[in-house]
Amino acid sequence: MGQNPRIRRRQWLGATALGAAMAACKRTAPAAGEGPRLLGAPVRPYGERSEFETATRSLDEERFLEASQSRTPLGESIGILTPSSLHYERHHSGVPRIDPAQHRLLIHGMVDRPLIFTMEDLRRLPSVSRIYFLECSGNSGVEWGEKPARTAQMSHGLASCSEWTGVPLSLLLAEAGVQKGAKWLMAEGADACKMQRSLPLAKAMDDILVAWGQNGEPLRPEQGYPLRLLVPGWEGNVSVKWLRRILVAEEPYMGRDETSKYTDLMPDGSARIFTFAMEAKSIITYPSGGQQIKPGFCEITGLAWSGAGLIRRVEISTDAGRTWSDAGLQEPRLSKAFTRFRLPWKWDGSEAELQSRCTDETGYVQPSRDALIAVRGVKSGYHYNGIKAWKIAGDGSVSHA
Repeated sequence: MGQNPRIRRRQWLGATALGAAMAACKRTAPAAGEGPRLLGAPVRPYGERSEFETATRSLDEERFLEASQSRTPLGESIGILTPSSLHYERHHSGVPRIDPAQHRLLIHGMVDRPLIFTMEDLRRLPSVSRIYFLECSGNSGVEWGEKPARTAQMSHGLASCSEWTGVPLSLLLAEAGVQKGAKWLMAEGADACKMQRSLPLAKAMDDILVAWGQNGEPLRPEQGYPLRLLVPGWEGNVSVKWLRRILVAEEPYMGRDETSKYTDLMPDGSARIFTFAMEAKSIITYPSGGQQIKPGFCEITGLAWSGAGLIRRVEISTDAGRTWSDAGLQEPRLSKAFTRFRLPWKWDGSEAELQSRCTDETGYVQPSRDALIAVRGVKSGYHYNGIKAWKIAGDGSVSHA
């Protein structure tokens, strides 16, 4: 039986159209005055964002030569997940280049069976994926002072939220057989400074991950490739990157990075130590510092998170804290993850001051800056979670209030 000629013609036209499209895709950049063109080849080995999207991580405005940290552009964020390429970065001695085929994880100390895992060993174990925020304990540290940051990126950009994939640390510890009397562990990285942090064994047996994946792909080098700890809800430095060793012990290790650093100086001169959990915090990301709005409808939106669990409520004030309205909370709302909040608002063109405050599932309410300083003083550079205010001028420009 012969083929229908109309079918043959459609196939021929389809092939011709495909060839024309592929040829068009290979065109070079348009000359001056030329119209729009297709972007590159129809299939690329690794995806790229549009040339018209320009959000990037940025260095500290006050210490722009410091290359040990970069900040997430929260003011341009969408939803609750942070792209891996925009996730904030913090390291103490550079980013090591590690061949995963040569990398090993040692678990030893107060265990029945000291174990060494290859990356292949770890990937063969049952894995889980969880969405958690990660926040540097120094995030918003500039807000303790008299010169608050101008933008959401510079004030709160040492916080991000990703889907993390790995194996529960509790599973590895069970394989090693934790001995009676063990209460702490020390995690060590393979970076040049050998970053070390002590963690309570109870937290390790609860929700800590030994992670190798982020947002559906292997960790980026700046995020600890090929292996890191992910300690949900706790200050970012305990989520040790480039993880190579876990020592199980009876007491905390009291290393350099938990005595000379990451302690909270109090007004009386004493210091709090092992203040792991990040307390409830929120930030309006639109409108926020450096942005511009016009009179009329404006959806106020931002992010809230808590190391204690779920965000239950976010309130927004448009009159410098005199009155408050409940914002809508976007689903999904996840424990120890970013929560996106939104409030419809009509700006009448007059000066306004915007604030947000959140409440977590424990009932803890985000404090004002004055209330926080009354308890903590101004000697600490860590764990700032006071309310951030934005001023909208009559011309629609937004700055720190």
